[in-house]
Amino acid sequence: MTSPDLPAELKAALDSKLRGFSRSDAAERAASISKTYRGGGNSGAIRSETDALAYALARMPATYAAVTASLNALAEIRPDFAPSSLLDIGAGPGTATWAATEAFPSLKNFTLLDANDALRALALDLARDSTRLRHISYESGEARATLAKADAADLVMASYMIGEIGDSEQRALAELMWTKTRDTLLVVEPGTPAGYARIIALRAHLIALGAHVAAPCPHDSKCPLEPPDWCHFSQRLQRSRAHMQVKGAEVPFEDERFSYVALMRMPVEGRRLSRVLAQPDISKVEITAKLCTPEGLSFSKVPRRAKADYATARRWRWGDAVNKES
Repeated sequence: MTSPDLPAELKAALDSKLRGFSRSDAAERAASISKTYRGGGNSGAIRSETDALAYALARMPATYAAVTASLNALAEIRPDFAPSSLLDIGAGPGTATWAATEAFPSLKNFTLLDANDALRALALDLARDSTRLRHISYESGEARATLAKADAADLVMASYMIGEIGDSEQRALAELMWTKTRDTLLVVEPGTPAGYARIIALRAHLIALGAHVAAPCPHDSKCPLEPPDWCHFSQRLQRSRAHMQVKGAEVPFEDERFSYVALMRMPVEGRRLSRVLAQPDISKVEITAKLCTPEGLSFSKVPRRAKADYATARRWRWGDAVNKES
């Protein structure tokens, strides 16, 4: 499994950009940008090199961790998946591309798309000395127009960008992303009810067009969860000193909550594993786990007297793919 922490090359590139950069200025800009995003804004709030770097410091570690967790889940279900080309839509500073590079060493061709020139410039700067990302292609322009011109890729990704476009555009963008997908499409959104709603709408629409779910769901059926419940996961990551300063944080870690779906051209072969939908409740008597199974939602109870099964269930963590029969 790929680590949720930023890779050494990316950390070094960020550290180089930070020399002479005011942490207080970065914290102020990051707070302003975050406020705009929470209010339903988009990357248009990022207009300068300072804005882009402040955004990267504040959000890149958590976004990287969420995308990596999603890619790890995909790789676990499809250990033989070895994509050679990547298309990163709404790429920003290149976070998802870096995560995919770590998860899939087979990747050789990288195409990134984003309309924000400041984020594009930062992404190219960060990749300049990378051993694998020096020759990325980064196209600037409006999402659908730029995507329409792009070549298809084995792996297509869109992380934390669907919510930046209007509801009426999301369906058309989903279809266009699917036409550019040779094998697998991964979409990651914030782990909020609104983020989940965008994921579940895209999932249903593309299944109707012939897509099959690789992860997190162990089936292509309608999501069994009912409001106010929603499907989301959590990934813990360590904060660097600079990250803590920019975020105004006191604890050295962060828990990023996210929703995602990985869709494939072909169905997953063999018996599907269940997905743990929340941290299991462990008591002296039994372990209760909320699972999404191939048959639907299940609350599995593993009694302590079943020693081997209980020991296995104690290792279950939120987001894991597990054998319900264990």
